[in-house]
Amino acid sequence: MAQTLTQKLLAAACGRAEVAVGEIVTCRVDLAMFHDSSGPRRLQPMLESLGAQLWDKSKVVLVIDHYVPESDDESRRIVRIARDWAQAQALPNVYDSVGICHVVVPEHGHLRPGMFCVGGDSHSPTGGAFGAYMFGIGSTEMLGVAVSGEIWVKVPTTIQMRWDGRLADGVTAKDMMLHMIGCFGMNGGRYQAIEFCGEAVRALSMQERMTLSNMSAELGSQVGLVAPDATTVEYLRSVGVTDGIDAIDIARWQSDVDAVAEVHTFDANTLAPQVAAPHSPANTRAIDAFADIPVDVAYLGACTGAKLEDLRAAARVLKGRRVAEGMRFVVAPASARDQAQAAREGVMDVLVAAGAQVLANTCGACAGYGGSIPEGATVMSSTARNFKGRMGAETAQVYLGSPYAVAAAALTGRIADPRDLLA
Repeated sequence: MAQTLTQKLLAAACGRAEVAVGEIVTCRVDLAMFHDSSGPRRLQPMLESLGAQLWDKSKVVLVIDHYVPESDDESRRIVRIARDWAQAQALPNVYDSVGICHVVVPEHGHLRPGMFCVGGDSHSPTGGAFGAYMFGIGSTEMLGVAVSGEIWVKVPTTIQMRWDGRLADGVTAKDMMLHMIGCFGMNGGRYQAIEFCGEAVRALSMQERMTLSNMSAELGSQVGLVAPDATTVEYLRSVGVTDGIDAIDIARWQSDVDAVAEVHTFDANTLAPQVAAPHSPANTRAIDAFADIPVDVAYLGACTGAKLEDLRAAARVLKGRRVAEGMRFVVAPASARDQAQAAREGVMDVLVAAGAQVLANTCGACAGYGGSIPEGATVMSSTARNFKGRMGAETAQVYLGSPYAVAAAALTGRIADPRDLLA
């Protein structure tokens, strides 16, 4: 039976040659990721009440990224629980205050093609960029995984989002995602599996593919997959993966050409920069529809908007320039590793010289924590969501765009097409 990538990954996870759409299968978990908000403070009391232990500590990754830097007593309490529990459990994979989980986990080589993973965060589908089946689960489901190392899944249908052609300069994976969400809505994936494919997807770097997979959550999909290729393997080598790297069978982790899938086709050649208006990523139109709306804050941050390549994109717009008078330009690099590389390349110098306020490598204002947005502000943000009040102020008007669009807003004090500034 012809199988999609989705089916192949689930079949491998449950130890079978193939699976059919609609089947309920029990899968072995290769990696379970959670953070200070979703993890120890919820799991520890449940594990203790059961008298249970973690099934395999080597397959658990804890990232402390939400409540740091600790700004109040509640934050300090939550982070202390996470740190104390990690020490008591002697967890081997703990990343404390070095970046956002969805960026930190892959950059430390924890993801590779063929894996079956779960995460205690809604943007856990980021792992799909590596040809891994990874999705977000709640604390009760995570308890089951933490004790048994298994979870059941109903095999979903696959929706293929096929992008032909190539993106123009100044147009990014973020624009692709906002366009798809604008077309299909936030339930467009119907909690199925989305596979991103086509020439334009293959041309994307790994960090751009991570943006696609990350925001499949905004499409309402369980996972957002990109079939692995040489780009995937090269990224893994670049982050120090050596064990088994030469044994990765790229050909195995591709959808069969005759596998059943719902297909939607897009033309990357004609895609313009996209902007989502308050208060939903589905409120998306081409950037010209919002031209000249005044902006108070430009926020370059989050797992979907402040990786190394995002920082580079913003620096291309801002090099040798200063942000508009009265504009607040905030940069929160997604990981310490990416920030360090950006510093070596001179990218951070460009952003600071332009007027950037650099914050810590955490979730920050994206989740309404440190550096949150003030009341009444109009914001251009590189984050994945612009729900009312999510970034710290219910009266804020948050527009979503690419890192290029955020930099363009910082420079001009309004929503502006970054292609004009790049030219």
